[in-house]
Amino acid sequence: MADRSLRGIRLGAQSLQSEEGVVFMERRETKYTCDACGHVTSLMFAADAEAPQTWECRSCGAEARLNVDGQAVTLDSGEEKAARTHWDMLMERRTRAELEELLEERLAYIRSRRGAGEDPTRQKIGA
Repeated sequence: MADRSLRGIRLGAQSLQSEEGVVFMERRETKYTCDACGHVTSLMFAADAEAPQTWECRSCGAEARLNVDGQAVTLDSGEEKAARTHWDMLMERRTRAELEELLEERLAYIRSRRGAGEDPTRQKIGA
């Protein structure tokens, strides 16, 4: 059995599709210059895509800045949007008074369940 080989194609090695009739997207080369080592990284993006202002340098891992007309762009140090926390989203839906009322209702419900479920023969273990 080992002296015979299977005939056919290699699995996963080659595509059965041809590039005939395929129109490729227009592309443009974008360059980034590393501030730390001066290395220039070239990347291809779609012509209509907006290139990010920074990219990680392939040689040293530092931040590389986008080149426009041979000059590195100045980074926008604009106001960054702060991440919304769960509390922020909750405060968008409820007022503080409503939250305090809901808390009191929930605590009363929990206290009533605890009081109703007590067994007089069972002893509590204290710490």
